[in-house]
Amino acid sequence: MIKSMTAYGKATAEPGGRTVTVEVRSLNSKQLDISTRIPQVYREKELEIRSEINRVLERGKVDFTISLDSEADTSTSSVNKELAKKYYLEIMDLAAEFNAPVGDDLIVSILRFPDVMKTEREDLNEDEWSVVKKAVEEALSKADAFRASEGVLLENDMRMRIGIILGLLDKVEPYEILRIQNLRERFERNQSEFVNNRPGMEKFDENRFEQEIFWYIEKLDITEEKIRLRKHCDYFIDTLKSNESNGRKLGFVTQEIGREINTLGSKASDAEIQKIVVQMKDELEKIKEQLMNIL
Repeated sequence: MIKSMTAYGKATAEPGGRTVTVEVRSLNSKQLDISTRIPQVYREKELEIRSEINRVLERGKVDFTISLDSEADTSTSSVNKELAKKYYLEIMDLAAEFNAPVGDDLIVSILRFPDVMKTEREDLNEDEWSVVKKAVEEALSKADAFRASEGVLLENDMRMRIGIILGLLDKVEPYEILRIQNLRERFERNQSEFVNNRPGMEKFDENRFEQEIFWYIEKLDITEEKIRLRKHCDYFIDTLKSNESNGRKLGFVTQEIGREINTLGSKASDAEIQKIVVQMKDELEKIKEQLMNIL
């Protein structure tokens, strides 16, 4: 089953009288790239969260956020009065010694000094975390479902384009037959002109000439390329049917499809077949663009 790397999931929970919102966004990336914004109260669970993201989403650029409602206090702050007084007295002594004025915002400035403000972090309650964890799992599950629904659209589009490539391949055969006939007629015409313009060439070896024509035409034969191209397209469809997403595997298959299309075009030596090859390449490029966003 094909899955897109584009996803969005959201879930909420209300543990301990506060509202917690979990959001997950992801875009395409070659590897798993996780960016988290987690409140301090839940920071100790970050490794557990990352492990769950890795298990569910596997790959992509993931933006994970846990936010608390504005009224939720996760920490308490208090002033270290003894330290603040010490700073104040030392500053006043320095001001008197140097006869320097003391600004009106001295107290505000002292509050910014190291260790004057003491922050006590709230300990995480495991019962509360179990509720938040369920919200995390729900948000990731919704993101995964979003990926699956996007994947259905991508799969249908790629199936259609593979079908177009196979349809174009069927159009090659009539031109291929004409191509061989035209090549043989051209060789015979050139041979005839060559013999007529060269006195003493009446004893031209017709059998050897036929062998050379056969060798050259065989060298330009595209039967194998057509067979391999069809097999690669069939394998692409079979891979789409797999229970796994297989984005990388599909990428490898498209490389093989592209190689056969290029070889077919280079060996064709026919303007009409070249036009068909260009159309095949156009469809294949559109498939490659879609594969960049597949897990």
